[in-house]
Amino acid sequence: MESRPVAPTSAPSLPVTSRLLTTITAVGPSRLGWLDALRGIAALVVVFDHSSYTFMADFRRELMPQFNTSRYAIMVFFLVSGYVIPASLERRGCVRTFWIGRIFRVYPLAAAVVAMLLTANLLGVAEIRGFDRQSAVTVIVAHATMLQELLGTPNLLLVLWTLSYEMSFYLLVVALFTVRLHQQSAAIATVLAALAAVSVTAGLMLPASALSELIGTGPLIAFASVAMVVAISCASAGSPVLRGFGGVLGGVLALVLVLFNGTVPQWEGLVILAVMFLGTAVYRAENGQTTWRRAAAAAVIVVVCAVGSAFWYGDVDHFVRRGWIVAFLMAVLTFGAGLLLRRRRIPRLLTGLGTISYSVYLVHPVLLAVIDGTIGRRRQDSLPLEVAFFTVLLPLCLLTYRCIEAPSQRWGRKSLRGPLSG
Repeated sequence: MESRPVAPTSAPSLPVTSRLLTTITAVGPSRLGWLDALRGIAALVVVFDHSSYTFMADFRRELMPQFNTSRYAIMVFFLVSGYVIPASLERRGCVRTFWIGRIFRVYPLAAAVVAMLLTANLLGVAEIRGFDRQSAVTVIVAHATMLQELLGTPNLLLVLWTLSYEMSFYLLVVALFTVRLHQQSAAIATVLAALAAVSVTAGLMLPASALSELIGTGPLIAFASVAMVVAISCASAGSPVLRGFGGVLGGVLALVLVLFNGTVPQWEGLVILAVMFLGTAVYRAENGQTTWRRAAAAAVIVVVCAVGSAFWYGDVDHFVRRGWIVAFLMAVLTFGAGLLLRRRRIPRLLTGLGTISYSVYLVHPVLLAVIDGTIGRRRQDSLPLEVAFFTVLLPLCLLTYRCIEAPSQRWGRKSLRGPLSG
């Protein structure tokens, strides 16, 4: 896309920035402040990673080979998810209420953001990605499962790819819970990391979306969507046999898709799952369900296998191993620092940013698409425009949090108190 001239812009005034920060800190207190702080940091980093394409492209080209900001942010997010998600299921002790909670937490904002993007596209102020001649029905169904990244369907928003791995993790967590293996998080993280190392060192890597190429994208989406509905329905049933069947079906579906149909390298998909289960192992050690020694041993193995896999994989198109390894290690260290400081007072600014981090993560690509489709990208780096982008973005995210996220979560909690709960 050809860049258009942009009028010089000064950095936002101090009073505006001060009012914005005050508003964010007033979002509300956090039950697990250190985790919200990590979410807030990761959200800011991922926004910088994407907005730097538009406002600081030269700086980005210099930084990425040394430090992959995108991978740093998503690995922090995955560690936090690993800590939180199984605890949410086990605290409720009910698969049905877990899925209801997840649906009300994840889907409303994602649907609203996709609607915003499609509206901007219809108005001619933003462009959406092509879908390789896939039908609209296929694309809609794939996105409805939130497994589109693993079903051979390009994401309407690039950031949605991580939600496919989140959904896979949900399915695996439910599977382990239904067969009563959920306490083995450290062992599972270790096995997944070891598989990642074996897959890359033994040259067992498959091409991207291998299953889609083999049986076709449409049939795979149809089968996976039906299997997912059956898995969730059965796992939420009252019968222990049905619960076990549904849990195992969902877990097998998730693992097969990650192993054989991801678009990231096979080893990295396995590392992502290992990282999330490592977060779960830390949660279990923190709550006395396992020993810190086991959690630490799992952490060492996951780190060694992940770094070794990236090193062996080498430098290829769009992947620089040095930048990935540094980002991965920094993400683990960041999570470790948060864990060490978990009993300290956390700044409300960081917990507030963490509270709206899901909005920040999903809304910023839409705003960037509109900017790229109207004003165009900068030919030269502009730090004031980068700062101005954050200053515009964060109030929008406060708005989507208060108007979409918070109400949908309240509706979810209300439904859990009704006849569906149990």
